[in-house]
Amino acid sequence: MAGELILLVDDERNIIELASLYLKQDGYRVISAEDGVEALKRADQDQPALMVLDLMLPKLDGWEVCKQVRAASDLPILMLTARDDDIDKIVGLELGADDYLTKPFNPRELVARIKAILRRTEPRRADADDKPLRMGNVTIDPAGRTVLVGGKPVDLRAKEFDLLLALAENQGIVLTREKLLDLVWGFDFYGQTRTVDVHVAHLRNKLAGGTIEIETVWGVGYKLNLL
Repeated sequence: MAGELILLVDDERNIIELASLYLKQDGYRVISAEDGVEALKRADQDQPALMVLDLMLPKLDGWEVCKQVRAASDLPILMLTARDDDIDKIVGLELGADDYLTKPFNPRELVARIKAILRRTEPRRADADDKPLRMGNVTIDPAGRTVLVGGKPVDLRAKEFDLLLALAENQGIVLTREKLLDLVWGFDFYGQTRTVDVHVAHLRNKLAGGTIEIETVWGVGYKLNLL
């Protein structure tokens, strides 16, 4: 059976060749793009399971590619940055990247990160525990990944939904930013938790009029309350 399709986006041919070698050895299929414009075209036409996206690209940089991809789909994105610069990682995560890796990287770690992201983003199977959560006029359906406020659907991005579900499943319990990073993003982005704050702000705006609130517990984290 053919493996999942991975889109590698990098203008360094040696990076693409090395990453392709290790991914193919692990059973993945690989396509590539060497600039941002081509990356968007391949993502749309070939529908890969995941995109590995370098930030420094010709024609269209990785931040803009990430922004445009995320506006159209929930395609998982592993971001590559040539600098060990936290601001690059923060911006990428806020734009919707699922994880990051700093160059130069071990190709085995790249494959491991891809496997982890694909496991986290695999659609959940509906089972008895995936019953909708009803909190006043807010309904969260884990199986269908939908949210209703007052009977009207709310358009949430994948990470926004996962963050809301994590808070809802722990209603009334304070979750630290580090815990939320681990639950939602699958890693602890130590010392840089701004991406959680940004996603909480987006959720608050989108859930306006609902009977739940996301309370900031200063110096600790967040908890979800029923109004």
